[in-house]
Amino acid sequence: MAGLEELRKKLEPLFDAEKGLSIGMSLDPGDSYMVSDSGTVNLLSRSCGVYNINELGLQKRSAGITEETDTDEKTYRCASHEMHVFGAIGCGASSVVQRAISLPVHRVLALKRINVYEKEKRQQILNEIRTLCEAACYSGLVEFHGAFYAPDSGHISIALEYMDGGSLADVLRVKKFIPEPTLSFLVKRLLEGINYLHTVRHLVHRDIKPANLLLNLKGEPKITDFGVSAGLENSVAMCATFVGTVTYMSPERIRNEAYFYPADIWSLGLAIFECGTGEFPYKANEGPANLMLQILYDPSPTPPRDFSSEFCSFIDACLQKDPDARPTAEQLLSHPFIKKYENSDVDLSAYVKSVVDPTQRLKDIADMLAVHYYLLFDGSDGLWHHMRTFYTEHSTFSFSGKSYTGDNDIFSILSDVRRKLAGNHPCEKLIHVVEKLHCRAHGQDGIMIRASGSFILGSHFLICGDGVQAEGMPNMQDIPFDIASRRVGTFHEQFCIVPGTTIGCYVIDKQELPSQTTSKFGEESTIYCLITALYQKPERVELVHLFSRSRPLTQIAEPRRILAVSLFYASLLQPTYKKGIISSITLLSLQEKQHQLILMS
Repeated sequence: MAGLEELRKKLEPLFDAEKGLSIGMSLDPGDSYMVSDSGTVNLLSRSCGVYNINELGLQKRSAGITEETDTDEKTYRCASHEMHVFGAIGCGASSVVQRAISLPVHRVLALKRINVYEKEKRQQILNEIRTLCEAACYSGLVEFHGAFYAPDSGHISIALEYMDGGSLADVLRVKKFIPEPTLSFLVKRLLEGINYLHTVRHLVHRDIKPANLLLNLKGEPKITDFGVSAGLENSVAMCATFVGTVTYMSPERIRNEAYFYPADIWSLGLAIFECGTGEFPYKANEGPANLMLQILYDPSPTPPRDFSSEFCSFIDACLQKDPDARPTAEQLLSHPFIKKYENSDVDLSAYVKSVVDPTQRLKDIADMLAVHYYLLFDGSDGLWHHMRTFYTEHSTFSFSGKSYTGDNDIFSILSDVRRKLAGNHPCEKLIHVVEKLHCRAHGQDGIMIRASGSFILGSHFLICGDGVQAEGMPNMQDIPFDIASRRVGTFHEQFCIVPGTTIGCYVIDKQELPSQTTSKFGEESTIYCLITALYQKPERVELVHLFSRSRPLTQIAEPRRILAVSLFYASLLQPTYKKGIISSITLLSLQEKQHQLILMS
């Protein structure tokens, strides 16, 4: 207990009398923020300039800008209304991460949401955006695609590259440990990223741990979460703040001493020790104070004897108590543990795919892309133009027995179909209800998606069952009617979607909309056509040919019932026609009535 009390005295500035350990965020005294009436957040920092963030994206410029051109200005278009946001894939103490698809380029993203009104989180936002925005597109760091502000919720969302392989923490939950050859390959790439942060960006990450080391299905490891990173003005500057995860914190940081780049090397050493052995080397379940005592006063941990001497030497070098004795990231790239396996036949992509369920990952992406497509199709006219970029000049589209090639022709045909389905009035609009969605792998990286379902009168695209939901979509449980009772027709479509030329983006390579899928309509289709023909304009009769091409109106079973139902609904839509409609029934034969209904529009 004496040791614990001694530690408490040394770390007195870090403890709150009522709440215990306090790991706060050190704020730049020059940092502040404003929210304008127009809904723009101005994050101001003496050290990193001004970041203006609104619903359309982010603009970075230097502080003290004049009328002269600001050569340091950067703009990221990342509009909130041009995002389809899906479910959460992770959450922490300060943020929630969700998957999303950017409409302009159909890129799958990870959207990190942070509340701007909380003071400590504002500093986290500044740190993260500063690091990602000002860094070049470096392969060892997650890619930054912009940020936007939502005034209604007070959240800033940071758009990041989606890493579909999870984190090293996820790997450990499944595999328990990572074999040395595989770990050596991973560590080499992580060291390259850390070396870039230290030597080029002059940043101390301050929170290196397995959960912040991400993977994609290609086997590429990348560093993320720069919310507590700190910039150093030069190579001899040091940090003096207590932030990050205590579990992986270096001794000098626990002592509340000044620290710099070697602190990240200690954290990396602990993370790699855990990945290689499957166990964290300290007893972390007895509280943070006891953990810090172990780190300060126990000998640095060493791997069991059955590990290679190269691995043990690497861990020993990283976990030196004296920060000056630890090698740099650049020096570690030449360590025997890295060199030993350089020529090994290690397939990182295959390893990652053995950890995650590639079928489930494929289904997740397929579900999102399918929902993304139909949300665009049935959505706002103002966003419809983004559908064009979902195709390339080599894309093919089969519809009603004809084939079309190229984004321009395909977009033109889809626009024509969309206009016919939309009608001339909101109450006429036909929307998709996806009832079945199947997917399978296609080629090396492609996805084959088959979607089928119903057309109903409505305003929002719907998906049945446990299908993925996007923000803003109505929940099927809240729909007050049975889909079958409102079915106007059915559809069946098939897509082949492949990765685009830009990381994270997807394009439709092939699409088939068989002609028979738009002809299998029964009484409901005829009723709908008669209603809309009466309600609006003569050109709406084209829907009769589109939906009932092989079935003339006079050959439908129970034509009198169809006509009666049509007249009833039509009279509800257009009460002024009601008297004339009723009188028409007594004057015309059935066939004449049908023709008259169409001509009346």
